[in-house]
Amino acid sequence: MTDLWNDDQPIYRQLYERVVRLILRGDFAEGDALPSVRQLSADYRINHLTVAKSYQALVDEGLVEKRRGLGMFVLAGARERLLARERQLFLEKELPELIRRARELGIEPAVLQDAVMQQCKEKSE
Repeated sequence: MTDLWNDDQPIYRQLYERVVRLILRGDFAEGDALPSVRQLSADYRINHLTVAKSYQALVDEGLVEKRRGLGMFVLAGARERLLARERQLFLEKELPELIRRARELGIEPAVLQDAVMQQCKEKSE
């Protein structure tokens, strides 16, 4: 279980990112209940306060809501908000880094474009 977490960022943040990925993938859909704090704490062998902090970050961002006595539930529109945020981050941070690296390696824009198109084609088949 120790290889689940890395030292790059706090565990609560890594757990938050995992839940975000699950919402983006559709594993947790609108209205779905998230696993309980107690369950995740036991499953991952981490402090329940760590799980609670992750969940609170999701609440603060308007992605999930706490229903007293029932647990945490994914809010309507959460996936769409996350997709919009992730797309914007990709366009502002990841894409410029990819382009910078391609230039550094001497990859011509047309070659990069062809490679991207080929990858997209392969993924859709």
